[in-house]
Amino acid sequence: MATTAARNPTLMANAIRALAMDAVQQANSGHPGAPMGMADIAVALWSRHLRHNPTNPQWANRDRFVLSNGHGSMLIYALLHLSGYALPIEELKAFRQLHSKTPGHPEVGITPGVETTTGPLGQGITNAVGLALAEKMLAKEFNIDEHQIVDHHTYVFLGDGCLMEGISHEAASLAGAWKLNKLIAIYDDNGISIDGQVAPWFADNTAQRFEAYGWNVVGPVDGHDVDAVDAAIAEAKKSSVKPTLVIAKTHIGKGSPNRANTAKAHGEPLGNEEIKLTREQLGWAHEPFVIPQEVYADWDAKAAGAALETAWDERFDAYATAHPELAAEFARRMAGVLPANFAQTAVDAVVAAHGKAETVASRKASQIALEAFTAAVPELLGGSADLTGSNLTNTKSTPAFRVEADGSSNGGRHINYGVREFGMAAIMNGVALHGGYIPYGGTFLTFSDYSRNAIRMAALMKARVIHVFTHDSIGLGEDGPTHQSVEHAASLRLIPGLDVWRPADTAETAVAWACALQNQHRPSALLLSRQNLPYAPKAGLDDIAKGAYVLAEPAEVGLKKKAQAVIIATGSEVQLALHAQAELAKLKIAVRVVSMPCTSAFDRQSLAYKKSVLPAGLPRVAVEAGVTDGWWKYGCAAVLGLDTYGESAPAPVLFEHFHFTPANLAAVVRKVLAG
Repeated sequence: MATTAARNPTLMANAIRALAMDAVQQANSGHPGAPMGMADIAVALWSRHLRHNPTNPQWANRDRFVLSNGHGSMLIYALLHLSGYALPIEELKAFRQLHSKTPGHPEVGITPGVETTTGPLGQGITNAVGLALAEKMLAKEFNIDEHQIVDHHTYVFLGDGCLMEGISHEAASLAGAWKLNKLIAIYDDNGISIDGQVAPWFADNTAQRFEAYGWNVVGPVDGHDVDAVDAAIAEAKKSSVKPTLVIAKTHIGKGSPNRANTAKAHGEPLGNEEIKLTREQLGWAHEPFVIPQEVYADWDAKAAGAALETAWDERFDAYATAHPELAAEFARRMAGVLPANFAQTAVDAVVAAHGKAETVASRKASQIALEAFTAAVPELLGGSADLTGSNLTNTKSTPAFRVEADGSSNGGRHINYGVREFGMAAIMNGVALHGGYIPYGGTFLTFSDYSRNAIRMAALMKARVIHVFTHDSIGLGEDGPTHQSVEHAASLRLIPGLDVWRPADTAETAVAWACALQNQHRPSALLLSRQNLPYAPKAGLDDIAKGAYVLAEPAEVGLKKKAQAVIIATGSEVQLALHAQAELAKLKIAVRVVSMPCTSAFDRQSLAYKKSVLPAGLPRVAVEAGVTDGWWKYGCAAVLGLDTYGESAPAPVLFEHFHFTPANLAAVVRKVLAG
């Protein structure tokens, strides 16, 4: 956008206020206070600094804008409508209604121009750190000399609630360490939250806090003085090393005679009488949802945005002429398209070299697979929350990412997130949303609880993010029940749109990685063992990707008869199932063993395939070293699981103690068959 002053910033801001209070009133639901209080800040940023193209919301080099305080969604909807995005006034009139493009909180993929789904406070600013990190890393990788094809800012609006959430500390600390100078956050400092004045419970010195993180702090400035905010943003853009926090003092619900500066303005309609008084105070004489043409003209960003994109296209064409291979690679990666035939080649190589020859923990099998995948897929961006040596998320192709004092980076592809599981998960969401990288990050499975809401947000946003969760059961042993996952696999499987893989050996692990990478619109979680697991002999690899497959028929243990029952197992318990099958064969009891590494992938298969794996009429017994609840949906007659917490002891002792033995599983099957 041009940085010239807007023709009438007061009218532009009041248009936002009017649309916000009208839409919330019509819906009888919503948050008018933040849009009304931040309207002038929005005028300064969107009309004088933000580089975007309303006619192409996916332009690769656009500035990214994040409304972290997503409850104020009418602010971004008003901005998108006024500046020329495909969001007509009818959609604003349908605010918060079924199937509208204006849901209660901004949702990526629903509303053109929305970069990330926000609402859970603190995650928007953390997503923005991921967006800015991706920009910095892509610039290092693709910019050459005068060809600066990656060169944009990430802007964030956030409020008191975002700063109170603990995740904001994790994110801001990393942004300072990574010297993300193109990240500019504007803090709506209005001192009000749902419960009222925040002073009794939010006494932080925010400026000093961010300075301590290594941020540049500008302000406080008058958030209702467009020129002052404009100057603050201009100052922030001069920073060559540090991210910037602009502190803008505002009045929530500005313009409302009786609701401004009160918690009443936060999360409820103003009411018809108060809206009438507000119109009078603002001098806004127009009917609800009516915007004068001169105000639309002031806001219209289509021509300026098209010119910005055209200029960038010309630069990219010159880049493509000078560096055709790099240009093609950049286009491929920003489109989210994987290299041709990478998956099968990589899986075959892993299985041929390691699949049948080694007994390894599935966390090690994951690293073996990653060695092949990170070499073949340069956009794979790894990381760990201070557990790299335990999660095994580093490879020869992914040296550690490091930033120098001057802000330059080394181009590494493995992120040390520190002990920040939630921050890591939400930053990875931002990286994935930016495009150009496929992020994966590791921690222990029991700590997925820290990350859970960000994992849920990835599923809601259909973002290709991969979580590597190791130490997946009581099999981790002596660390005890604080670290031993019991309910976590079942809990993660409840998240719609998330594929949870618990592979049994190197082959299943490699296929799980391939599937996770190929799922462009679905996050994945890989649940991996600490203890060694042998290869489970199998007829082929193709059916692993279907989530469940017949691993062993009675013939594998010398019985020439049809199966009398089915044992369903995952992960380390697949070996237990195979040993139980052999024990039962000694008694002439024929059992089929089904490995089910991914329940959701299996659930998506055709009915015919599901019946071929789990035939009707055969009793089923599931075994997994975790809570039993989720297994009953497969019609199991019994489940050998763990509906209690673990103990501190060596893994073999624990499996014996909790009856995860071939003899006990065989006894469970015999009991089921006996009726």
